[in-house]
Amino acid sequence: MDPVIYWYAVATVILFVKMLAISVYQGYHRIGKQAFKTPEDAAFMGRKPLAEELPQVQRGARAWLNDLENIPAFWALGAVYIFVGASATAAAWLFMIFTVARVLHTVFYLCAVQPWRTLAYAVALLCLFGMVIQILLVLS
Repeated sequence: MDPVIYWYAVATVILFVKMLAISVYQGYHRIGKQAFKTPEDAAFMGRKPLAEELPQVQRGARAWLNDLENIPAFWALGAVYIFVGASATAAAWLFMIFTVARVLHTVFYLCAVQPWRTLAYAVALLCLFGMVIQILLVLS
């Protein structure tokens, strides 16, 4: 298997599991506290709906939205990276550092830890720029 495709696949699987973990985190807090904003969920559990989501669920939703702003860019750039045949060595580093940074970003987001959350975000963003540079080097 092409090493760039390999690292892209590994990163994609890890990022999927990470995003799924956010949903589990939210469900854990909703079910554990029997606290639901959605009327049908509350009724199903014999509860009254909350006026707003639990703080942990809100934080999880914001972490999820942040992923939706960043991870699709990784997937798109990764696909272009593979297509143009950019550096396999750089791919391993860029893809894995991006992935670790995004995992850490989520952990720091859910735990409300600054400045580490911003640092993890910046590292992931730098990896995306690194991918762009590698792609442009091949195209030039």
